[in-house]
Amino acid sequence: MNILITGASGLVGSRLLEHLSSGSHHLFCLQRTGSRTGDFWRFDTIPPELLEQPFDAVIHLAGENIATGRWTAAKKKRILDSRVEGTGQLAEFCAGLANKPAVMFCASAIGYYGNRGDETLDETSSPGSNFVSEVCRKWEQAAEPAVTAGIRVVFGRIGMVLSGRGGTLPTMLPSFKLGIAGVVGGGKQFVSWVHIDDLVAMITFTVEKRHISGPVNLVAPAAVTNREFTKTLGKVVRRPTVMNMPAFVAKAVFGQMGEELVLSSTRVLPSVLMRNGYTHRHANLEKALAACLHDR
Repeated sequence: MNILITGASGLVGSRLLEHLSSGSHHLFCLQRTGSRTGDFWRFDTIPPELLEQPFDAVIHLAGENIATGRWTAAKKKRILDSRVEGTGQLAEFCAGLANKPAVMFCASAIGYYGNRGDETLDETSSPGSNFVSEVCRKWEQAAEPAVTAGIRVVFGRIGMVLSGRGGTLPTMLPSFKLGIAGVVGGGKQFVSWVHIDDLVAMITFTVEKRHISGPVNLVAPAAVTNREFTKTLGKVVRRPTVMNMPAFVAKAVFGQMGEELVLSSTRVLPSVLMRNGYTHRHANLEKALAACLHDR
C-alpha cells in the first residue's frame, strides 16, 4: 500500500512507522514544521511530487501536544488550530486528488466525551461540554471535505497511551520509584488506557477493515479508576503509593489541564473494535505496564 502519514515523528507515529516498515508498504510522511528531511515534507506546503502519488490510505496523527505546559490562551489556540486547520487542509487535499485514497484515518481522542463520572461510554455517546470536548468535535468536523468526497473516514478516539518511550508514563515514573506518588483527587475518576502496541495495531486494523468508518474508541477493553491505576503501577515498580494529591492541589499545579485531563473521568468501551473481532494484545493493566517498563 501507498500510505501518507502525518505526525510520523511523534510517539505514536514513530511506532506506527516501525510497524508499517516491516510490511510491503511505501510510506510518505508530512511534518508540521521544518524543511524536508529524508522522506518528510512540510505539512503546510504539500509538494507537487505528492500530488502525483496514488495513495491507498492517509493516516493523520499530527497535533500540538495537549499534555505539556499550562493551558494559557496561546497554548489552547495552538492545540485547537493544529488539529482543526491541519485536518481541514489534509481533508481538502485528499478530496481534491484525482485518485482519492480509499480511507483516511484521523486521530481524535476520548476527550470528546468530557467528564462523565462512572457512565459507560461507547461510540454512540454524546459529546461533553469542556475545552477538550470542543477541540475533539471541531477536529472531527474538519475532516468533512473528505467525507463529502466519498472517502471512508475513521475517527480514532484515543485513550491514555501507555509507552515506555514517551508520553505520560515516563513522566510519572520518577515519583513512583521514589515512593512519593499516590492517588489524585478522590481516585474514583476512570482512566481509559491503551498500550501503544495495541494502538498501532488498532490503527492498522481500522484502515484495513473496509466496512469500518466514523468514530472508533481506541482503548483497552476495561477502564480502571485512578486509584486502581496508581496501585497497579506502584505494584509494578515495587514501591508504596501512600501519598495523595487533593483535587485542589492538582488544579493549582496544572490549572485547566489538571481539571480536564487528570481529574476528569471517562469510562470508555471499544465497542466497534469488539464487534469487528479485534483481539487486544494488552488487556491487563499490570501486564501492559510491565511491558512498557521493559521497553525503555
